Amino acid sequence: MRVGLPVHRPGFRVLRGPGGTSLRVEPRALAVGVLLAAAALAMAVLLTGTGDFEIAPRDVVRTLLGNGTPAHEFVVRDLRLPRVLVALLVGAALGMAGAVFQSVSRNALGSPDLLGFGYGSAVGALTVIIVFKGGASAVAAGALAGGLLTGAAVYLLSYKRGIHGYRLVLVGIGTSALLVAAINYLLTTSQLVDATRAMVWLTGSLSGRDWAQVWPLLAACAVLFPLVLGQSRALRLIEMGDDAAYALGVRVERTRMLLMLAAVLLTTAAAAAAGPISFVALAAPQLARRLTRSPGSNLLTGALMGSVLLLVSDWASQRAFGADQLPVGVVTGLVGGVYLLWLLVAERRAGRM
Repeated sequence: MRVGLPVHRPGFRVLRGPGGTSLRVEPRALAVGVLLAAAALAMAVLLTGTGDFEIAPRDVVRTLLGNGTPAHEFVVRDLRLPRVLVALLVGAALGMAGAVFQSVSRNALGSPDLLGFGYGSAVGALTVIIVFKGGASAVAAGALAGGLLTGAAVYLLSYKRGIHGYRLVLVGIGTSALLVAAINYLLTTSQLVDATRAMVWLTGSLSGRDWAQVWPLLAACAVLFPLVLGQSRALRLIEMGDDAAYALGVRVERTRMLLMLAAVLLTTAAAAAAGPISFVALAAPQLARRLTRSPGSNLLTGALMGSVLLLVSDWASQRAFGADQLPVGVVTGLVGGVYLLWLLVAERRAGRM
């Protein structure tokens, strides 16, 4: 599309095109998005070269372009690239899902971590592992089913002439408590081998990921990302309040249900690929919003921030702990717990709690 001269507005720029078409561009948000994309790409290259067999970043790039040695081709393409792609996609999925839930609930604590969807996926996966002795594909399907059922339950229990943000958060916290009890029950009644396998899944890890995890997750993101981004204007209006959104022509309940379904699917797809990775969905959208200083959901920058956070956490888990590297879910939990405490203090000082 040919684009004409920019029309200036405070804080953003509207580019006018032929036929009255326009594109709203926020320069700071665009710059932050480009920097986050560059940071994610740089971390992906660095992480691909990290391991027992170190590969320099320039050799990683050369290998990805098809000019590497046979040894580098095997290590990069077969061993490490799937893990890095899973990290990129899981981080992006959690970042976008967190942005949706925080916008829908109009609450900084409206995150899949606190609303119980990760625990729902965990109950589904553990049921398959402990009760049905299922394989990797069955565990992924169980995680997906558990997350969807939890999402439906939280939505129905929260609904009362619409969805109120604090009601959604409170129902989610209560649901999380019930699901944690179910997880503990499954673990205590399981055999040692099954319990060990379940605990490995529960920590959230990128170790051993291969192309079998990449393709389903990539397909889910390819379908759900455009769906969510296509509703970004409606989501911004819903943040203004249901009455205002109705007045501006948004079908609020239909849009909210569609966005929540997409966000639940993104969360459960991420859990099916890498286990429950905590706090990325909580922190990524808020960090993106603070960088862009832009109101609204910041869907795309939230997704990019999620990718950067998970890649940095995985790199830190390998570098900081050496041969005794921690699963990435433990690292995000440590960092996210500190962030949550800071967020609660900030919300209290702002008078919102």
